[in-house]
Amino acid sequence: MRVLLVEDEKALAETLRRGLTNEGFVVDVAHDGITGQWLATENPYDVMVLDIMLPGRNGYDVLKNIRELKIWTPAMMLTAKDGDYDQTDAFDLGADDYLTKPFSFLVLVARLRALVRRGAPVRPVELAVGDLQLDPNKRTVSRNGHSIPLTAKEFAVLQFMMRHPEVVLSKAEILDNVWDQAFDGSDNIVEVYVGYLRRKIDVAFGVTSLETVRGMGYRLMAVTGGTPQ
Repeated sequence: MRVLLVEDEKALAETLRRGLTNEGFVVDVAHDGITGQWLATENPYDVMVLDIMLPGRNGYDVLKNIRELKIWTPAMMLTAKDGDYDQTDAFDLGADDYLTKPFSFLVLVARLRALVRRGAPVRPVELAVGDLQLDPNKRTVSRNGHSIPLTAKEFAVLQFMMRHPEVVLSKAEILDNVWDQAFDGSDNIVEVYVGYLRRKIDVAFGVTSLETVRGMGYRLMAVTGGTPQ
């Protein structure tokens, strides 16, 4: 079972990581909300443990953003707060469970196992924009039934764009959601990967779905009838 732990208290995070590892979990750790959100969008997890008070991006915003991206990984929220209002906020945003610090490690493990057994709610998984289809679980992409091989980064860019069809996405938005926070290169890398994608999903099929909106960014439109050229 793979768990994402997003907790800014490093000593607590390490204690939880070691304990969960001993319980048979494979644990990825992030100490801020931006990194945590990036990991949640890049990797498949069975469950995530998400602190609310985080640097960079708070847990509420991380949860809201990944749910908007149709990522339904069961989420356990952690917080030092104990008001009903905070619990309501978390559940309204799509949390599946809630623990207030301090908490029993045994209770945390029991609840995480229960979330894993329950699994994510049955919601649409495969993405489709026109005759372009992407399966996040199988990591496959096709147009009009014809398979399109993509690199891991091309897949991530396309997945983000397919979650926002017919919406203009700026380079900064794509960079923030697809690249690691530690990336310190130019945002022109987005233009490079859009070019790679355009050749594979459009030019190769004689269609135009990935548009450049001058001065604003890129937009993925729904088209049909694409056949390999």
